[in-house]
Amino acid sequence: MKIIQAIALLSLGVLILSGCKVGTNYTRPEVQLPEHFQFTDANTNFDNTLKWWDLFNDPELDSLIQKALQNNKDLLATAQRVEAVRHQMAIQKADLYPQFSYSGTAGRGNFAGSKLPNAVNSFSLLGQASWELDFWGKLRRMNEAAQAQYLASEQGLNSLRLSLVTTVATTYFQVQEFNAKLQIAESTYAIRDSSYQILLYRFDAGIIPAIDLNHSRIQKAIAEAAIPLYKRMATQTENFLAFLVGEYPSPQDYTNKLNVYAQVPEIPAGIPSSLLDRRPDIMQAEQELVAQNAMVGVAKALRLPSISLTGLLGVASSDLSKLTSGDPAWNINGGLLGPLFNWQKNANRVKAEEALAQAAIYQYESTVLNAFREVEDALVAIQTLKQEEQAIQEHVDAAVEASKLSEERYDKGIASYIEFLESQRQAFDAQMSLTSNKQDLLEAFINLYQALGGGWE
Repeated sequence: MKIIQAIALLSLGVLILSGCKVGTNYTRPEVQLPEHFQFTDANTNFDNTLKWWDLFNDPELDSLIQKALQNNKDLLATAQRVEAVRHQMAIQKADLYPQFSYSGTAGRGNFAGSKLPNAVNSFSLLGQASWELDFWGKLRRMNEAAQAQYLASEQGLNSLRLSLVTTVATTYFQVQEFNAKLQIAESTYAIRDSSYQILLYRFDAGIIPAIDLNHSRIQKAIAEAAIPLYKRMATQTENFLAFLVGEYPSPQDYTNKLNVYAQVPEIPAGIPSSLLDRRPDIMQAEQELVAQNAMVGVAKALRLPSISLTGLLGVASSDLSKLTSGDPAWNINGGLLGPLFNWQKNANRVKAEEALAQAAIYQYESTVLNAFREVEDALVAIQTLKQEEQAIQEHVDAAVEASKLSEERYDKGIASYIEFLESQRQAFDAQMSLTSNKQDLLEAFINLYQALGGGWE
């Protein structure tokens, strides 16, 4: 009993002293950011929301995003990997506590050699316990690293979820863009084909030269070639959208709504740079830094001796019927194991983990800087695309009007057919450019949502 009391007192003393942990506790690196982004001015209060797409008031878009969040295979696979990391964290945490096991044996043999020629039976039933006392905080640092890795994986999942939502929305608007361009191409082809038929009649009547007819044929062919081009692009984009929502490709009828989205959501003035704190990639980078900081402590603890307790309690007998009636056998041991000489292996392990920790700091700072750049890029894109939209709209209005006037002038014999074709080409190009601008502006708002980690409201 004195031995048991001594071991118990030793364990209690170790537990009291085990409050210390080798290594430095984590502190967030200081990253100086401007208070506001340069393309906003006044300060504003904000409420966070992830359902930013409700601003477009499009049930079809909302349905696609909900399907993607529920059915996207890459997202589901990542969620399962996060679940695996959660269980690995629990496995690591279990090392902080005593481990219990049992064993039983049954055998028969001549255990004493020639002294006992007759074989005898042997039965035993043992319970075992072992516990590595975390005197230097090695196990707690490992548990700290495991928790941070789990949180990092969760933020990685959130980052993928954020990327999925923005990709679905962007792809949906790309389908709208290609369908709108397809309508422009079909309308232009119908007009040019009608014009070609009229010119063909005039050519047969000897009214116009062959060069005018050939120019008309060229423009008709250009518009005709654009039709299968945008059909292909629209269909392939629809197929990618089906993949994102976890479905097989199938014919869809996405109505062209680009003009409905002409008034995109307004950005409130003075978006504070503190919104970057909710970006999942920044939080993921920070948790990876927390994990690596803990691994430095683990490496330092490995240079120090480990203390463990083991115990055994059981019974043994040569008669199975008397196995539980005999006196129990027990054994308690305390162990000390530490490195003596290993050619600087542990010292280099510490230096390696410290280098990785410094790399994690740089990676965290790089992630913050990149996040800030992405927000600035999206803000300037929105500002300049709005300016472009006004100029392109004026271009479209002027080009369409010029095309009508040129056609009238050509019919009256005042203008050449080259002038008429050039005005038609400019009107066609301007309409295509305006459609692209509308899509680019919508995509810029989506990019801003993603860059801010979920939106600005």
